[in-house]
Amino acid sequence: MSTETVDPQATDVAADPSKASRFGLRSRVLRDYGIVLILIVLFVVLAVANDAFLTTTNLLNILDQWAPLGIIAMGMTFVLISGGFDLSAGAIYALAGVIAAKSANELGVVPGILLGCLVGVAAGGLNGLLITAAKINAFVATLATSIIVGGITLAITNGNIVFVHARGFPTLARGELIGIRYPVLMLAAAIVLAALVLHKTAFGRYVYAAGGNPEAARLSGIRVGWVQTATYMAVGFGAGLAGTIIAARLSTATPDAGGYPLLFDVFSAVIIGGTSIAGGYGAIWRTVLGVLLLALIGNGFNLMNVDTVYQRIIFGAIILFAVWVDQMARRRSTR
Repeated sequence: MSTETVDPQATDVAADPSKASRFGLRSRVLRDYGIVLILIVLFVVLAVANDAFLTTTNLLNILDQWAPLGIIAMGMTFVLISGGFDLSAGAIYALAGVIAAKSANELGVVPGILLGCLVGVAAGGLNGLLITAAKINAFVATLATSIIVGGITLAITNGNIVFVHARGFPTLARGELIGIRYPVLMLAAAIVLAALVLHKTAFGRYVYAAGGNPEAARLSGIRVGWVQTATYMAVGFGAGLAGTIIAARLSTATPDAGGYPLLFDVFSAVIIGGTSIAGGYGAIWRTVLGVLLLALIGNGFNLMNVDTVYQRIIFGAIILFAVWVDQMARRRSTR
């Protein structure tokens, strides 16, 4: 005798196709525009609850503080849409900051900045090759490289803080143009560039194809391995630039900077924005809204003197909700 249970909702949907379309529409609308509504409501609540929130100084400070994470999130969006996964961004961020700081002291400011970014690109490229050429699972490969990169960072610094003595290096993070700090301008440039590449170029279409159906993409002549490797290089560059910015902001670089707390926030921003962890679905504007949502929550908690422990609980709950909505939308679409 069969012991299978039947989902009453599935039976109902099968009996009435119009219900399936309505369920699917509601799930997709929630996934597509739910974050917009949440962001608007949160913004209004914070503006009403605290007079210090809706000031130019505070809003620009929010953007400045979250700009490095936002830059990494742009690259992570490419990785997730292409069907990949990267656990090494936090470790790359720390290594890049150390390399940039040491290089700025010994070679000059410009070489320091360039080497910090190049380290990130090289580490991202290594991840891509391990995953696409060596066929190692993305989770395992990037977990291993994060440990290796973290070990290299400790070996270079002997576990000590690297102090930056090069004049001009802090300008990368503290300099301003028309009253806006450079990291905010770099984030804006990263958003525009990422959006153009992902949504207006053939490479962007290949990224979606690789994540949506890699086998069909291969049969269509798309070099899926190279496309995915390029996405890992993109997030590596973002992590390298972000680590360099933080080293310039603090005039120090520490081997334990970033790590999994940073990685958690990056994934949170991308997933909360609506990019699917299953690949093939997402957008840059979604990630931007995800970063803004986390930034507003963090700033609101600080203004209201709420323990950051509760902030983490809220982040985790929002991630669970975002993933649940994505899975519901996918199931409805399949039906």
